[in-house]
Amino acid sequence: MTSTTDAKRRYRTLFISDTHLGTRGCRSDYLVDFLRQVECEQLYLVGDIVDGWRLRKSWYWDADHNEAIRLILSMARNGTQVTYIPGNHDEMFRDWLGLGLEIGGVRLQKEAVHTAADGRRYLVMHGDEFDGVIRYAKFLAHLGDWAYDWALWLNTWFNAARRRFGYPYWSLSQWLKRQVKEAVKAIDRFETALANEARRRGLDGVVCGHIHHAEMRSIQGIVYMNDGDWVESCTALVEHADGRFELVDWAAENRLTFAARRPAPRERIALPEVA
Repeated sequence: MTSTTDAKRRYRTLFISDTHLGTRGCRSDYLVDFLRQVECEQLYLVGDIVDGWRLRKSWYWDADHNEAIRLILSMARNGTQVTYIPGNHDEMFRDWLGLGLEIGGVRLQKEAVHTAADGRRYLVMHGDEFDGVIRYAKFLAHLGDWAYDWALWLNTWFNAARRRFGYPYWSLSQWLKRQVKEAVKAIDRFETALANEARRRGLDGVVCGHIHHAEMRSIQGIVYMNDGDWVESCTALVEHADGRFELVDWAAENRLTFAARRPAPRERIALPEVA
């Protein structure tokens, strides 16, 4: 495998969501590192790219946040078809959907149907429409957002202690979020509901984000794919030229530690292919 400094990875399609630019938890440094080393024909931004919820409360925007936006716009200017599908944290952009806007070469859409190289068709949407907490109890969703930020802060100190005793990184914040979501039935059978929606529309599968859990699996013959996030896992979903999909875990491939900022480029590590 070549090093990250040699040549860019080339994909047919790239799916990224839940970067949460505008929050301190966003790993914009890793996102910038990733975007500098990939090329694609089509880029889907699958919601929660800019965190409007957090920015309305307090302003946080560093140089890496700027660079991530610049790189995306540069991709659009250089021929990549960029589609932005707003999520619940950047829902302010949903008010513009009816205008058919294209900003800097980035097209805003409520959702999309992506046709892969092998002819299979996939529904692309953020997915918050199928989250019971977001849909039916928005107050609980905002409370969960505050608790999640607190958990991310606590996670830093928790993993510092784990490292001191020789234990590997473990996401306390992700575990806590799953427990809260389960307790209030927030996911509301999220994955199955999305797969059923794709089936109802006569599609082969669905690509989504929202729950910060990267996954590829078949649900009763429908392909469910979640591209993860850039807060905890730093993952993206990619489509190769032959229509094959793969989850890329940027932190794991490059042995990046969540305790450090702006790590130096490392040699890529081959990951097992996701079936």
